[in-house]
Amino acid sequence: MKFPEDLKYTNEHEWIRLNEDGTATVGITDFAQGELGDIVFVELEESGFTFKKDDVFGTVEAVKTVSELYAPVAGEIAEVNENLEDDPELVNSDPYGSGWLVRISISDPDELDSLMSVEEYKKIID
Repeated sequence: MKFPEDLKYTNEHEWIRLNEDGTATVGITDFAQGELGDIVFVELEESGFTFKKDDVFGTVEAVKTVSELYAPVAGEIAEVNENLEDDPELVNSDPYGSGWLVRISISDPDELDSLMSVEEYKKIID
């Protein structure tokens, strides 16, 4: 399993990466996709959707289960990964790359401080 060092992690197995343009990219961890199994459908809120930290912004449907996606911080969806509509298994094959879910504008950057480092995240999944 991969756990990039440059990400922040949540208890609900989402990750967030700050981008150079001031937005952030959000996805689910390698651990989460492995636990879910083969992902067959991803449903996400549209660009412009605003949310608070821990609000649901979509779902990931695997062969045997559906899992809600929780916002790691408050913000607004700036972009949705449209490739997942035709190719949802990108979340399985490349969860930290082409399998990203949304790009967001963060409302309160201080909320990032409440998220876990890679070391802290590894402890909760062991």
